[in-house]
Amino acid sequence: MNAHFRTAMKPITVSNAVLARATEAIPSEADFPAVAPGSDYDTVRRILSYITNNWRQQPTIEAIADAAGATPTDVHHLFRRWCGLTPKAFLQAITLDNAKGLLAASASILDTSFEVGLSGPGRLHDLFVTHEAMSPGEWKTGGEGLRMSYGFHTSPFGEALIVVTERGLAGLGWVSNNLDGGKVIGGRAEALADMMRRWPHADYRFDPQATASYASRIFEPGSWSPQVPLRVVLIGTDFEVRVWETLLRIPVGCATTYGDVADHIGKPSAARAVGAAVGKNPISFVVPCHRVIGKSGALTGYHWGLTRKRAILGWEAGQVAGGEAA
Repeated sequence: MNAHFRTAMKPITVSNAVLARATEAIPSEADFPAVAPGSDYDTVRRILSYITNNWRQQPTIEAIADAAGATPTDVHHLFRRWCGLTPKAFLQAITLDNAKGLLAASASILDTSFEVGLSGPGRLHDLFVTHEAMSPGEWKTGGEGLRMSYGFHTSPFGEALIVVTERGLAGLGWVSNNLDGGKVIGGRAEALADMMRRWPHADYRFDPQATASYASRIFEPGSWSPQVPLRVVLIGTDFEVRVWETLLRIPVGCATTYGDVADHIGKPSAARAVGAAVGKNPISFVVPCHRVIGKSGALTGYHWGLTRKRAILGWEAGQVAGGEAA
């Protein structure tokens, strides 16, 4: 993968003014529900950091557990509970060899016209989402006159920021103080500022009750249903929206490349611009930019950190494996 793709997907620094606005908009800690210290993802993140540096050696569960400060039994139960895979299967799911396998049908995946009746666990996610795009005029105004409700919720990948409008889900990001390579986005204020810079003139209101139903549906595969799809609203340039709509065609358990996305939208020479648009995707996980990887199978960049990208791909592998076994 060329360096410009990695650059396009680095966390974007927000201005002091936007950060100050976001900081002021964050309620006091007392307004947030009490959360038990630690989470599965906290431990998974530590394990992934170790695996990332040692996956070529295919570390044993004993070595992984030792690095995580846990017992092998605890690690085994953690992964079965968190993603439905054994630690060994999870390790295999996030290796380069597996990523290369995901790319085998990359172009045909995007070019196939899926039918609603098509079965298979990998189809659950894209049937679960229905989307519309804001008009170019609405995007150019920076969201002026648009009310955006936001809330922070637990998820399998750490604390999530969810932003919704009356028309549907508009933003999903993550709260994280420790990203890969020392890159730090920060806490809740920084996560909110990252959304505010996209639509600077919108009216942002803290309303976790409005966002809670989205959180419960997004991260619970049992709630993914084509009969009651999740509504998503895409707010960006025409080109960005075309890229994001293409990402929605990538089923769970599959991956594609920037070049194949560019070919699919009829812009074969625009792979670099596609990389930038993928990096600007405001609706992480639901619009699956994490399923775009390098031609070699390397994961390349991710706005919210490569550790989280590996976690999401491994978690999805567990959902597919569980669906196939059902």
